[in-house]
Amino acid sequence: MILTQHYLACLSQASYLLADETTGRAVVVDPRRDIGIYLDEAAEKGLRIERVIETHVHADFLSGHLELADRTGAVISYGAGARVNFPVELLEDGQRLSLGDVTLEVLSTPGHTPESICLVVWEHGDDAAPYGVLTGDTLFVGDVGRPDLLSSFGGESPGEDTGQEDGAARPTTPAPERSAWENSAEALARQLYKSLHTKLLVLPDTTRVFPAHGAGSSCGKQLSSETMSTIGEQRRDNYALQYTAEKDFVSAVTEGQPARPLYFEFDARANRELHPLFDDAEPPMLLLDEVLALQASGAVLLDPREPADFAAGHLRGALNVGLQGRFAEWAGDVLPPDRDIVLVGDPAISREAKVRLARVGLDRVVGQLARPAEAFADRPSAVSTSSRLSPAQLASLVSAEAGLQVVDIRSHSETSEGKVPGAEEIPLATLRASLGKLQRAKPVVVYCASGYRSQVAASLLRQAGFDDVSDLVGGYGAWVAAGFAQHRPDPATPR
Repeated sequence: MILTQHYLACLSQASYLLADETTGRAVVVDPRRDIGIYLDEAAEKGLRIERVIETHVHADFLSGHLELADRTGAVISYGAGARVNFPVELLEDGQRLSLGDVTLEVLSTPGHTPESICLVVWEHGDDAAPYGVLTGDTLFVGDVGRPDLLSSFGGESPGEDTGQEDGAARPTTPAPERSAWENSAEALARQLYKSLHTKLLVLPDTTRVFPAHGAGSSCGKQLSSETMSTIGEQRRDNYALQYTAEKDFVSAVTEGQPARPLYFEFDARANRELHPLFDDAEPPMLLLDEVLALQASGAVLLDPREPADFAAGHLRGALNVGLQGRFAEWAGDVLPPDRDIVLVGDPAISREAKVRLARVGLDRVVGQLARPAEAFADRPSAVSTSSRLSPAQLASLVSAEAGLQVVDIRSHSETSEGKVPGAEEIPLATLRASLGKLQRAKPVVVYCASGYRSQVAASLLRQAGFDDVSDLVGGYGAWVAAGFAQHRPDPATPR
C-alpha cells in the first residue's frame, strides 16, 4: 500500500495519495490546486490516478479536483449530500472502493458540512482492523471541524447537478433543500457529535488518524501542529471528545471559533462550480506606466516582499502581504476576488506568489512590474514609505495623542492572553469589512503578534484612505518584552 500525505504548511492543509502497489490504481483525496506533486508521484511509482475524492466542499482553499480530472480522466467523488455543478459520482455511507488489496470504506460524517465524509483505509480488504482513517474536517489532531461556517455563508450555494453521458460518472440525485435550522451551527454541531461517536470513535484505538488540516487553519480553534495521530490518542487528548453529553459538546464547539476569513465564502462557492483551470505561466512583465494605468482602472497592486523591505519603499497604494507568512490566507483576507492583481515586488518570487494566490482562488494576476528597483528610482513620486514604530515610540504616542486609535488585528484566542491597553480588537480577517469602526482623520497604529500581519493591515488602511498609519515592529511580543503595561481580559467576560 502507498499512503502519502502532502502537507502545505502555508495553508495548514493536507492532501493524500493512496494506491495499491500491485495494481497501480490510485486515488487522490482533497487535492491542492497545483497538482504537479500528485502527477509526479504517480509517474515515479507507476500509478494511475483513477479517482479524486473530496471529503467535503472546501471553504479554505480552491481544490484541484477539476485539474486532476482534466489531466488524468479521474472521476470526481463527494459524499451523498453534495450539491455541485459538474459531473461527479456520489459515495454512499458504507460503500467500499477497491483499488486491489487496498480498500477504502466511506463513512458519512455530517457536521462540519452536511456532505462531509471520512475514508477508512484497509491495507487488505479482509483485515481484522483498519490501517487508518482519513478524517477530512470532521476530526483533527486536537480538535474537530467547526460547525458554524455554513450558517455564516447564509446556507448552501445550490447547484444544478449534472451527469456524464460516457458513464465515467453517474448522474447525481439532487440533495434536498435544507432549512435554515438544518444549516445552523447548533444543528450541524449535533450532527458532528453523532458522526464522531457513532462512526469514528467506534474504530479501534490503533487506527491511524489522517486529518485535512493542522495548526494555523481557521477550520477549527485548537488544532495541533501534529499532522497525524490515532483514534486512541484523540479519544484521550482531544478537548472536544471529552464532552460526553451532546449539549456540552455543542456549546464547546460553537463558541470561540476564529473569525471566518474573507475569502471562505468565495472559495466554498467556487468549489461547487466549473471554473477555469489553474494556469501556472509566469505573469507577464509590465512597465511602470502600464501598472499605474491598471491601478487607475481598479487593479490591486500586491507587493509580496518582507515587511521591512516594503516599508523602505513601495508603489503608493500597494498592499503588502509577505510571501514568507501565511501568504495565501492573508491575501484572501484583504484582496477582493473580483479585481485584477498586479504583482509589484521582487520578480524572483512572482511565480510562487501567483501559485499561492491560485490556491485560494485568486486567479486574476494580470502581470508583474518589470525591474522594480529601476522603476522606483525613475519615478520617486509614485513611491511611498511606511511608518513603523518601536514599543517605546508607541508607548509615548499612547500617552501624548488623545485621538490615537490602536488596533489589535490578532485573533480572539490570541488577545485573550493580553493586549495593549485601550486597543480595539479587529481581527485581520474582518478588517476590510470593519473600516467604518475607525476614523480616517485620526492616527492609527496596528499591531499583531510579531509584526508581520500588522504590515498587511497597515497597507490595507493606507489603500483605503487612512493618512496617518503605523504598525508596531515586533508586535505584541516586543511590547511585552519591553515591559510595557498589558490588559488582560476578565475570563468571565463574554467576548
